[in-house]
Amino acid sequence: MNRRSSILIVFVLCVTLLLTGCGGAIGQHAAQAPSSDAGSTKQRGHVAAPTPAMRYFQESGTAVQPGLAAPDQNGLSTGGNAVPNGEPYDATFYENYGTNPFIDTEDDVFSTFALDVDTASYTVMRRYLRDGYLPDPASVRVEEYLNYFDYHYPQPESGDFAIYLEAGPSPFGGERYELLQIGIQARRVDAAQRPPASLTFVIDVSGSMDREDRLETLKQALTLLVAEMRPDDTIAIAVYGSDAHAVLPPTSGAEQDRILSAIAALKPEGSTNVEAGLDVGFALADEAFGEGRINMVLLCSDGVANNGVTDAESLLRKYERYLDRGIQLSTFGFGMGNFNDVLMERMANGGDGSYAYIDSLSEARRVFVEQLTGTLQTIARDAKVQVEFNPAVVSRYRLLGYENRDVADEDFRNDTVDAGEIGAGHRVTALYEIKRVAGASGPLAIVRLRYQPAAGGAVVEESQLISSDLIRERVEETTPRFQLAASVAQFAEVLRKSYWAKGEALEDVLPLAEAAARGFEDDPAVVEFISLLRQAIALKPAER
Repeated sequence: MNRRSSILIVFVLCVTLLLTGCGGAIGQHAAQAPSSDAGSTKQRGHVAAPTPAMRYFQESGTAVQPGLAAPDQNGLSTGGNAVPNGEPYDATFYENYGTNPFIDTEDDVFSTFALDVDTASYTVMRRYLRDGYLPDPASVRVEEYLNYFDYHYPQPESGDFAIYLEAGPSPFGGERYELLQIGIQARRVDAAQRPPASLTFVIDVSGSMDREDRLETLKQALTLLVAEMRPDDTIAIAVYGSDAHAVLPPTSGAEQDRILSAIAALKPEGSTNVEAGLDVGFALADEAFGEGRINMVLLCSDGVANNGVTDAESLLRKYERYLDRGIQLSTFGFGMGNFNDVLMERMANGGDGSYAYIDSLSEARRVFVEQLTGTLQTIARDAKVQVEFNPAVVSRYRLLGYENRDVADEDFRNDTVDAGEIGAGHRVTALYEIKRVAGASGPLAIVRLRYQPAAGGAVVEESQLISSDLIRERVEETTPRFQLAASVAQFAEVLRKSYWAKGEALEDVLPLAEAAARGFEDDPAVVEFISLLRQAIALKPAER
């Protein structure tokens, strides 16, 4: 290699590292084309990469582009993991959605976003740490870290949802900054009371699923789920490698031996044609479709697609007639290395389902057994939140996470715009960092929740005033719920190298996390969080 080539390579690497480490400021309220046609079909949002208008950081006065890792030919960030030399995994694809900026209430008092119950980003992080690596910053979605935990919010006294509110000093935001916690708790439904389910598994049996025994982990996970099925449920299975075929027609949950035999016979074969698998899967789901039933396709894969149609947008358009009929699509990721997080997340978002990453058999048990009713039974469709801040009291605010769940403010009451689906017993947590006007008093904001009940009927909109009386004067006076949410969010902010976490270290998160854990002594997820935090601290590169 000549000297000129070497210099060029070094220059390119330096520029790439600079752009990747800058962080980003994405406007929360991107200009979107609202639907003015009330009779139009529903816009399936949150699929394509957002193109938000750039905003200025009020404090720095400079506009910062979203920090994207180098994209591949399809525009997907490889997060640096496409090069196997010295990297944790090969060909691992994530998308960096940037970081929400602070918004002055003089410019915009509204913050609007679709609810999200996905948790995949958190378990992806856990897989990285267990393998001895810090997670790729592009893989970190703050809301999925927050929503992994059960904060034990109060159940609704009536209706589908309860809204929980709390506020206190921001442990990491500097002087005069405070955190506002908004918890949305969905009503629980007893497993015996859920409607019968028609489940169609679309299972990736391509050669990449032979790595790390990921197909074997998937088979064990499905075995756990089958044990929870009722006689009035049906299960169908389609598999795909280079091509696709059905291995089990819709079969009653009472025939568990037949279902388990079909699962046990699965073996890796061929390349990856997810389109062919979904063709067969949606046809099976259509065959098993029934009014008043849960109708769901469950895509189980490492997300790699290299044959047929391979992008989420085109695939979702192809199956739109099934989705519009009420067949949901959820995705479950397996394995690391040759893993496409982007495709799996977008397919679930556009398919009105959820996305979970299964990194262990214990996580499979959590998703497919302990949370099965919530995973299957949707109680609210197109759920979204709008917070209207009082500019006389709040001077600026920032939503932590939800960058790819942004909804245009004017679309809050546009019910043709796709939003989030919430299952029975699920909860959603959002944190705002706010700065109050010095000496001002009065309500902070109004939070509004709008959704379509899954059972049908009129769209529901609820609201609740956020009083300044909620604000505790000291962090020590806040509840373990608040302390846990604050420490989890800051953990994610540091890991993703957020602009707003500059100067903060993982060590700074540990004392608050440990204080929160004392209020969740019987919760293994919280105990594990402390362990993962300590692992991340140990893996952090030494400062120079």
